[in-house]
Amino acid sequence: MKNLLHLILFLAAVTAASCGSTTHEKNEKHRKLQAAIQHKDSLALKIAVTPTLDCLPIFVAASSGIFDQIGVIVSLKEMNAQMDCDEAIREEKVECMVSDLMRTERLKRTGIEMTYLTATGQYWQLIGNRKGRVTTIAQMGDKMVAMTRYSATDYLATLAIDSVKPDNPVFRIQINDVLVRLKMLINNEMDAVMLPEPHATTARLSHHPVMMDSRGRDIRLGVIAARTKVLSNPYRKKQMELFIQAYNMACDSIHDKGLQHYSPVIKTYCHTDDATVKSLPPQTFNHAAQPRQKDIDRTKNVSWRMS
Repeated sequence: MKNLLHLILFLAAVTAASCGSTTHEKNEKHRKLQAAIQHKDSLALKIAVTPTLDCLPIFVAASSGIFDQIGVIVSLKEMNAQMDCDEAIREEKVECMVSDLMRTERLKRTGIEMTYLTATGQYWQLIGNRKGRVTTIAQMGDKMVAMTRYSATDYLATLAIDSVKPDNPVFRIQINDVLVRLKMLINNEMDAVMLPEPHATTARLSHHPVMMDSRGRDIRLGVIAARTKVLSNPYRKKQMELFIQAYNMACDSIHDKGLQHYSPVIKTYCHTDDATVKSLPPQTFNHAAQPRQKDIDRTKNVSWRMS
């Protein structure tokens, strides 16, 4: 009996040691894996993107292997709100972001130096709620419009409203998440919204009327920008150059193959559906070029309203 007890104690000790070793090995493997992931992420060019069509060349370059083909590691940080992109830039969690001139020039005024990699073809539409019978800007008195503060949507909504001057005040409601903004229109929770593509197309498919289109006013505010200080790093600077090369290649691919060829990419990254993609109007994706000075000048002396 004594020998049996010793055997049991011995086996228990061996088992415990074995389990302890296994647990230690698993923890060590997990630690090494996390370290490898963090190292790769530190090397990657991190870009804050939103679920909007102006990001399509970036989405195409990532999904079709163009970034890999030219040898640049890119990590896309997907965000639904522009203010989250701003925060990521401020906290240096990303090197670049897709945004608009109103936001980037405002960041500059807070002391964050930004360099433009390219302008984009982004445009916005002011879309009314058909159920609320808001079909013209003149009907917006005492109504609510969803937008994002200190952004192209804020600027454009104000421009549209001031051009008509409704009899009563228009209430600017800050809804930062572009997907929530669309949902509030569809659910009849908002009188009007400012939307980019492809979400403007989704709204139009539900027969909500377009009251203003930024293209009709020759306003081009979409940009891709980087923190200027990262360009002082030769490695990052080379990444930026390769990114622009990949961006141009993706623009060419979209031009050659058409939007519909990249329907799965648009649906995945923009969180939209087949009907929307099939109904998208023709889009032009140009090679990287600096924003127009007259559009940058629009950002000067803007009087932001709080209501």
